[in-house]
Amino acid sequence: MNQPQTASARIARKLVIDLSVMTVIGLVLAMIGPFGTATAPLALRLVSWVGLAWLGYAFYRPLAPLVAWLHMRLELPKVGLWIGLILLATMPLTAAIWVIEFLPGPIPAPTLEDALLAYLNVLVIGASIVVVFYLLERGKGDTHGQASALSPAEKPTPQDDLRPAFLARLSAELGSDLIALEMEDHYVRAHTMLGSDLVLLRLRDALGELDGIDGAQVHRSWWVARDAVEGVEREGRSVRLVLPRGIAAPVARSRMAELTKAGWF
Repeated sequence: MNQPQTASARIARKLVIDLSVMTVIGLVLAMIGPFGTATAPLALRLVSWVGLAWLGYAFYRPLAPLVAWLHMRLELPKVGLWIGLILLATMPLTAAIWVIEFLPGPIPAPTLEDALLAYLNVLVIGASIVVVFYLLERGKGDTHGQASALSPAEKPTPQDDLRPAFLARLSAELGSDLIALEMEDHYVRAHTMLGSDLVLLRLRDALGELDGIDGAQVHRSWWVARDAVEGVEREGRSVRLVLPRGIAAPVARSRMAELTKAGWF
């Protein structure tokens, strides 16, 4: 299977899962009928709330990577970024919902009181849904990391301080199960089983801090941990290593012979 098909399949799978969750949320809201919608016919409520749930997904889903990017660039706390971006994203979403509510028109201009009430209604539901997705993603991370299941005997010992220096640069929420490093300008994007984040460090310097981790620089801008490789994909003369979390690392042609000899393929 070639890389574009595989990437498309992974994106489609993620989209189907997310929209399925949003559909369930929309159905629940339709049955509850909040904010005075309980008097509307059930069929109308079902269509309206599921549609609004999908619309909210389109506005709020891009916030996660934006929070991660701003956190690294501006060194601001993630909690503050989440709160600020949710407050901002709710503004255009509220405006869109207001317009949709009065289609096909005419669309009246809201009073200040109407606008504030509509904004707060959307904010309450939108923020709640963001929290649900955050908890779901965090749950996945706990499954991978199993950090919460550690008994006192399994907790890190002073010997763990001998781990590769680069791992100390990663936030606790990323864990230490390193998958790959990807060069981005003067940064390195560290991919772990729990997520990805940027580290202000050149790739060549990061490679010098990976002593003890079995891996290789497979491309000018990629380093990959050997035990993270799940498969190999080929498209013509292009080769990519399939990694967890839908990540695919390109392999430079100049590295093919060496990696083949080392048993990577």
